[in-house]
Amino acid sequence: MNQAIVPVARLFGPAIFEATKLKVLFLGVDEKKHPGKLPRAYTLTHSDITAKLTLAISQTINNSQLQGWANRIYRDEVVAEWKKVKGNMFLHVHCHINGGNFLLDLCARLRYFIFSKELPVVLKAFVHGDGNLLKHYPELQESLVWVYFHSNVPEFNRVECWGPLVEAAAPSSSGGDDGGDGEKQEMFGSKWEWPQPCRDDCNCCFPPMSLIPWSPKHPNKNEEHGTQAAPNPNIIE
Repeated sequence: MNQAIVPVARLFGPAIFEATKLKVLFLGVDEKKHPGKLPRAYTLTHSDITAKLTLAISQTINNSQLQGWANRIYRDEVVAEWKKVKGNMFLHVHCHINGGNFLLDLCARLRYFIFSKELPVVLKAFVHGDGNLLKHYPELQESLVWVYFHSNVPEFNRVECWGPLVEAAAPSSSGGDDGGDGEKQEMFGSKWEWPQPCRDDCNCCFPPMSLIPWSPKHPNKNEEHGTQAAPNPNIIE
C-alpha cells in the first residue's frame, strides 16, 4: 500500500491556487501574442523540495522540465496547447494517469481522482501565468477546455470537455470529495461537439499538427456524458 501511494504524493496538493508559488518562464514566445498566430504550449511541473509550481510557456512542451528520475517516476506534469479549429480557439490539456510504470498502474483510480480535483488549480496557473495574453485577448477566456486523461485502463483513458476556460479554472462549488467531477459532467453533458479540423489545407486551423507527442488519433465520441475514450498514450521522453 505504501508503494502504491508514493506516485501520487507529488501531485499538486490542496486545490487552492497560490500565485506566490508559481514560477513562469517564457521560452521563445511573446507573452502578449495570440496563440492563433504562434504555436503556444504550457508545461507545468511541481517541486517537492520547494512546493512550487513551474510553468513554461513556449512553442512546444519544455522537455527539460520533464527530465530526471523523479519526473519519470511520478509523472505529475500537466501539458497543454492552444489549437485553432475552424477559426475557434480551444485549450487541449493532457494528464498522464498511468502506463509505463507499474507503481502508477497500482493507483490509476486515485491518480485520476487527484488530477480531476487539481485541474482547476492547473488551469488557474495557466490563466495567471499567461495573464497578459488573456488581458489582450479576453475572448480566450470563453474558449472550451478539452482534457485528455492518458491511461492503459479504458475507464480512465478518456477525454472530457470542461467548458469555457473562465468556468473550468474556477474552484469547484460542490464542496464534496468527488473533485466536482460528477457536477462537471452533469453541467457540461454532451452539448459541445468534438472540434474536427478541416480535412484540406486551410488558414482557419492552427497549428496543423499537435505540439504534444501523444497519439493524434481522435477518440470515438461518447454521447452519454460528453466524454470520449482517448487513445493509448505514447510516453513523453
